[in-house]
Amino acid sequence: MITDTHTHLYSEQFNEDRSAMIQRAKDAGVSRFFIPAIDSTYTEKMFSLEKENPDSVFLMMGLHPTYVKENYKEELAHVKEWIDKKKFYAIGEIGIDLYWDKTYLQQQQDAFVTQIKWAKEKGLPINIHCRDAFNEVFEILEAEKSEDLNGIFHCFTGNLDQAKQAINCNMKLGIGGVATFKNGKIDKFLNEININNIVLETDAPYLAPTPYRGKRNESAYITNVVDKLATIYNLSFDEIAAITTQNSKDIFKI
Repeated sequence: MITDTHTHLYSEQFNEDRSAMIQRAKDAGVSRFFIPAIDSTYTEKMFSLEKENPDSVFLMMGLHPTYVKENYKEELAHVKEWIDKKKFYAIGEIGIDLYWDKTYLQQQQDAFVTQIKWAKEKGLPINIHCRDAFNEVFEILEAEKSEDLNGIFHCFTGNLDQAKQAINCNMKLGIGGVATFKNGKIDKFLNEININNIVLETDAPYLAPTPYRGKRNESAYITNVVDKLATIYNLSFDEIAAITTQNSKDIFKI
């Protein structure tokens, strides 16, 4: 059993072959797909996916940092409305992104803190998006750190010290295609991180692993990540799949 802890199955890039793409992943051994939210425009698509795949699709709810704009309070209200009346498995993806635009940093910080507090209230894990913002994310994580807060540092691309800091904040590291890149860097130190702190993800349709780099990613390609981790940890494919799936169960309480 392989678990993809972060895949955007509702993406427009899958509109032409979504069902076939999901079946390819299932045929490859992927039995659970965790779906992060972006903003309110994707909510109904997420619900449809869950309805069509009730045994394999599990939803998160949250406001993605790159979608924090002038109307972010309205978007947060949408998140709060749904987490108050429907079951979700995490609050996410949430965090800070300064790669595309630094205009709304203060609003991103406010949205991040607000959603972390909701996660604590609901007893849910968080799924963190961080791009060009490790200092800003860790400033908030350290301030909010507590025994009742855990989650996944999605698409982890930091260094060893940042990896250890994330783990110290009760986060597991979401490892995907970047681990297979020649210049991905994280493969150089992952063997110093206990495998019990690792979960698998694709972030499909983004960040396809080698040899598909630059093409549309899909959940079936997670097997390439398993292969890479098997080499890094000197474990079998099945051992990596089993351990990382158990790690995801520990986070998502499923």
